[in-house]
Amino acid sequence: MEVEMKIRGLMMDASTNTPIVILKDLEGNTVLPIWVGIYEANAIALEIEKVATPRPMTHDLIKQVLVGFNAVLEKVVVNELRDDTFYAVLWLDREGETIMLDARPSDALALALRLDCPIYVEDEVLKSSRIAAAAADPSSSEELRRWLEGLGEEDTGHYKM
Repeated sequence: MEVEMKIRGLMMDASTNTPIVILKDLEGNTVLPIWVGIYEANAIALEIEKVATPRPMTHDLIKQVLVGFNAVLEKVVVNELRDDTFYAVLWLDREGETIMLDARPSDALALALRLDCPIYVEDEVLKSSRIAAAAADPSSSEELRRWLEGLGEEDTGHYKM
């Protein structure tokens, strides 16, 4: 089963200095942090903040290609967590044909923002991420979960490009 989620914000992991995309389900009960690369975080931040660039960035170019080929991004799905790495699938529709493409979650999220399509996470991924976090360090994972669930509007967006 897929759970629809929204990008809640971007922040930096203070211990690793790595950007984190925060996904939260529509009811606000489930939070999924996904650590991403600096360039992908910048691509997401540019779209969140509606910053126009003088030339198309990679994700803007992909958007133009999809539109040019009459392909519609129906949804993105974070569908797997394997060896501490998240995987995602782009669900495209082109003239009634469904095309599924493997993608890094960060790229899938950057495209979802640009093309205004829904973001989903497989239920099993949410369960696996909780189990993996609890196995790593039960006390810190519980603390992290409480902190992430308690995020307010003022807590996100602390990502500097």
